[in-house]
Amino acid sequence: MVEITATLVKELRERTGSGMMECKKALQEVQGDIDAAVELMRKAGQAKADKKASRIAAEGLIVIKQAVGAAAMVEVNCETDFVTKNDDFREFAAAVAEVALGNEPADLEALLTLNMANGQSVEQNRRGCIAKIGENVNVRRFARLATPGGVLGSYLHGTRIGVLVELDGGDVDLARDIAMHIAASRPLCVSADQIPAEQVAKEKEIFAAQAAASGKPANIIEKMVEGRLRKYFDEITLLGQPFVKDPEQSVEKLLKASQAQVIRFERFELGEGIEKKSDNFAAEVMSQARGD
Repeated sequence: MVEITATLVKELRERTGSGMMECKKALQEVQGDIDAAVELMRKAGQAKADKKASRIAAEGLIVIKQAVGAAAMVEVNCETDFVTKNDDFREFAAAVAEVALGNEPADLEALLTLNMANGQSVEQNRRGCIAKIGENVNVRRFARLATPGGVLGSYLHGTRIGVLVELDGGDVDLARDIAMHIAASRPLCVSADQIPAEQVAKEKEIFAAQAAASGKPANIIEKMVEGRLRKYFDEITLLGQPFVKDPEQSVEKLLKASQAQVIRFERFELGEGIEKKSDNFAAEVMSQARGD
């Protein structure tokens, strides 16, 4: 039987990032052939990734990378908050953001096919990350803004809320202030004309029913509905909201004072829209200990 030396195990660990006992076991299976051991562990990692792919991943990180004239933001998910502190996971998330920044992927599928610094695709690295940390890892979404002449700003609230914003006019400080406001106030869109018509119709119907219950004349009811709609628009549009740093003025007035306009923005909040399951914590720990 071939002796599995500490040097062999060390080399395999460096090449795969796997644990010592896993590496030793793999080397024993292939009689010390390190290339065969790497292939064996890659296949095992693929199997692990496939097995864990259905598990809900609602924790994770929002990462932003910015360069001259471009900015990118990604959401990379994992299953537990504990893994967000893991160096392998954090490095992978940061590297995905760099790939999104340095390229112009048309969509998420295209992003996953792009190569990272190690020569492997984002998807291959994602599966490798799953094999290393033992949790499902998912690149959920990304946004990329690029402008030749505009102003780009970004704001990251911890690692859970991220915003990118593009201005026409103004400066980087104003763009950051607007991004911070968007993070805090969650506007649906920039201005009222961007609100979907069906949403406006739905809200108008609700306000009309509420106003009708007052028993006031039709012309008064119509004015009540118009007033409530205006208030609603101010609440959900960026331009209508009171600026978080100075609630005495609206974002629209702040922008006009700087002769600036918001062209577009992207806001990510970690895990929004993902249905989280509430498992028994002890059972979850036991499940992970068994490698399920």
